[in-house]
Amino acid sequence: MFYLIFAAFLIRLIGLNQSLWLDEATTARVVQQFDYRQIVSVFSPHDFHPPFYYLFMKFWTGLFGFGEVSLRFPSIIASLVTGWLIYKVVLRSIKSVRSVKSTAVWAAAFFLFNPLVVYYSQEARMYSFATLFITIIFYYLSHITDYVLRIKGTGSRIKSGMTVVLMGNLFIFLSLVTFYGTVFFVVALYLYLLIKKEYRTLTYLLPGALVAGLLLYPLFLVQLKNSGEVLAQLPNWSLTLGKANLKNLLLIPIKFTSGRISFEPKAIYYLVSGLWVAIIGYFLLISNFKVQISNKFQNLKSQLLYFLLAPIALGFLVSFYKPLLQYFRFIYVLPFFAMLLCINTQKQWQRSALLTGFIAFSLIYTHIPSFHREDWKSMVKSLPSGTVCALPSSFDPIHYYNPKIVTSDLRSCNTGNRLVVVPYAQEIYGVDHAGLLAKQKYSLDKEVSFRGLKYELWSKK
Repeated sequence: MFYLIFAAFLIRLIGLNQSLWLDEATTARVVQQFDYRQIVSVFSPHDFHPPFYYLFMKFWTGLFGFGEVSLRFPSIIASLVTGWLIYKVVLRSIKSVRSVKSTAVWAAAFFLFNPLVVYYSQEARMYSFATLFITIIFYYLSHITDYVLRIKGTGSRIKSGMTVVLMGNLFIFLSLVTFYGTVFFVVALYLYLLIKKEYRTLTYLLPGALVAGLLLYPLFLVQLKNSGEVLAQLPNWSLTLGKANLKNLLLIPIKFTSGRISFEPKAIYYLVSGLWVAIIGYFLLISNFKVQISNKFQNLKSQLLYFLLAPIALGFLVSFYKPLLQYFRFIYVLPFFAMLLCINTQKQWQRSALLTGFIAFSLIYTHIPSFHREDWKSMVKSLPSGTVCALPSSFDPIHYYNPKIVTSDLRSCNTGNRLVVVPYAQEIYGVDHAGLLAKQKYSLDKEVSFRGLKYELWSKK
């Protein structure tokens, strides 16, 4: 297991110093500009996430600095610990199965080398943390089921039982104050316990969500109000949030199996990724009904399948009201995906073939720069002198890579005979910058492109 985690660590080092993209730069700028109190009181009301991740990163960057590698390293650690926990969950849950240790290692490998996991383990955002916390909750769930009847006992049994319950609540709390999207797992968990009539376990696990809800409710109301105002002002913004439609739903299995890579022609990309989804889907779902196993083992498989699908189903339903159906918001179900896939593949060649596919997609991402994040680093370094005209949402990566650059809102930018324009995200804002500048008698002289980005030079006629 050590060698597996070490190999997973090495693959995460490849391209780790690639440019921060927009949201990562926001993470960096927040922890640079605000103290702990201001993160909660000044920044968070205008953000769309709970504050815990930023508070942690404030502490982390105070020790290790604000470089790309430092900012991303906590996500690497979280993903590796998640892989180790998957190993422990499988090892504990299927003791009756032959070669249980081998099965547990394969389950961890399916997670650690999943191309989407590799991608987000290199991102300075909260998604790897959320995945870790959800996996810990699942790890303690089985312990709680074992200990819940012993809490009436005495001595060490009471102590062990209460410790397990406390840890379960702690990580329910941490998951919710880290990423709102984990609420779909928490609700699915409570529904599961209701369906199974495990009322005492449900009662023991309620405090974590209740405390998180009480603490977050005032902030969440402000964020909800502000997000509604943003949607009203920027109707195109909803296109990036993830409406409840077939396309966004189908992207979830595609990205869960082949990661963030995409290429032209799209027909070939969808054919390749679709075939890979079909292969994975066969072993994940169809073969589930062909393998003859014990009742205890079957119960574990049913549990994993439920926690893989239920949060996504709940998110899909909510997205009819509030759009949020984006695959990366459900990355925390990938541990269940990995464990279920491993349990359903009983033959060595099957596991080897699937893991080889995951590693291949991961290596394609890590070794081909065109699949990396937007290259703000190179673009900012090459910007000509002068005021940079951009939309306010683009200021963070520009200032991260060069704090001395003066920026101005693209919608009202008129700083002389020559303009440097970064037209990033103008579609979301519904801004036709070319039309605006043409009305002011500017003409486009030059366009310089980078990965996912460009800047333009405009001058007065």
